[in-house]
Amino acid sequence: MQVESFKVFRDLVDSQSFSKAAALNFITQSAVSQQIRAMEERFRVPLIERSNKRFGLTREGQLLYETSKKIVFEYDSLQHQLEEMRNVVSGTIRVSTIYSIGLHELPPYLKIFLKEFPNVHVHIEYRRSNQVYDEVIEGTSDIGLVAFPAPKKAIKVEPFRKDRLVAIFSPHHNMAKKKDVAISDLRGEKFIGFEPDIPTRKAVDKIFRDAGLDMKPVMEFDNIETVKRAVEIDAGVSIVPYATVAQEVRNGSLIAIEFKGEQYYRPLGIIYKSGRVLSPAMKRFLKTLRDPIVEAELGMPVAAPEKKA
Repeated sequence: MQVESFKVFRDLVDSQSFSKAAALNFITQSAVSQQIRAMEERFRVPLIERSNKRFGLTREGQLLYETSKKIVFEYDSLQHQLEEMRNVVSGTIRVSTIYSIGLHELPPYLKIFLKEFPNVHVHIEYRRSNQVYDEVIEGTSDIGLVAFPAPKKAIKVEPFRKDRLVAIFSPHHNMAKKKDVAISDLRGEKFIGFEPDIPTRKAVDKIFRDAGLDMKPVMEFDNIETVKRAVEIDAGVSIVPYATVAQEVRNGSLIAIEFKGEQYYRPLGIIYKSGRVLSPAMKRFLKTLRDPIVEAELGMPVAAPEKKA
């Protein structure tokens, strides 16, 4: 029996989905089913509970799952050690990220990484925050990038960057020429916000609550690009990370103004599955993400995470 069969079984149990296990192993759903049946025939035991509507394992299936994880872990460890001995950095890295990070924060890091390691393919998927966590836990993504990272079981979290939050206005807005604004200055303004389940929206709501403001958005969107377009046409004002509007500020379609006194930030995090074996390519990619980047490439100094002593 080949190691790939144990990996297919492990991925099936982790994702509880034949289609996801197939995608992870670049085979068809039919091939996944065939491999599971072949394993059942080989060991002469049922592995999956087929009487229930929900996915479940038999006692024998649970034992095989635990053993499969060990086999695949040892095999991956061996493979990555051999690659490091040969100084080989290649393969595919699957990154799942929220739109704002993937479109505005990640590109400079990606450019630096691919210039140094052109044989690595970085596949990027844009997802909502909760989906990023799910894909990392299920193994369909190697690395996730999220805002306001939250600790979760089976997930390792590392700091990435800290975005400075700014107020944004249309150039035609009456506050567009101000040097800075106070949170209280936004009282009575039409506010363009993110949808309620998005972490940045929750953080902005807290800023308003702490300031004693009752701000109810006149529009809510699930991505930064639509928020920006609404502000550009002067449909309202918003609070966003500066890095996401640097281009519009440069071309004059948006005005970004900092806050008086206290500064507000959006922490960004790198997440990946705890205990997983990191390939040489993943190790180098993580190293690139941890390194400070030239400020000019993001258009404005943005606070980087503090270095651990």
